[in-house]
Amino acid sequence: MLSQKMQEALNAQINAEMWSAYLYLSMSMSAADKGLKGMANWFAVQFKEEQDHAQIIINYILSRGGRVLLAPIAAVDTEWGSALEMFEQTLNHERKVTAMINDLYNLALDEHDHATRSMLTWFIDEQVEEEDSARDIIDQLRLIDCNKLGLYMIDKEMATRTYTAPAPLQKE
Repeated sequence: MLSQKMQEALNAQINAEMWSAYLYLSMSMSAADKGLKGMANWFAVQFKEEQDHAQIIINYILSRGGRVLLAPIAAVDTEWGSALEMFEQTLNHERKVTAMINDLYNLALDEHDHATRSMLTWFIDEQVEEEDSARDIIDQLRLIDCNKLGLYMIDKEMATRTYTAPAPLQKE
């Protein structure tokens, strides 16, 4: 059984994951508007991943006999000056999400909630990947230094990204 404090914190994380999804959907639309279809695809995959992150937490709360309470999602940015700006915001945002997941884990430690700690371990590992991916793209974008051919090549590479449901949602 989840404590009231943990249930509220997990519900807040659901909202944060849905806000993240909304942000990445906005970034996908902005990239598409700029003719960067590959980046639009990359952000569309991020959008789906964030929705699934929320679903993992929803499923977990329900499996522990808790109650899911969905709150309104705050507005997100809709304009970025460049691909580099989008990915710098992505990295900054993922760092904030990492801090939120760490706070949840610390709460689970404080409450001796071993089941929630176990569930959150997947998210901790996921956040390492999320930050690393954003950093790699930022490094590539800085390397090309606004070279249009370089941007074209990076965009083409991003078009190949496909979506795979995260392990906690895959059926065995």
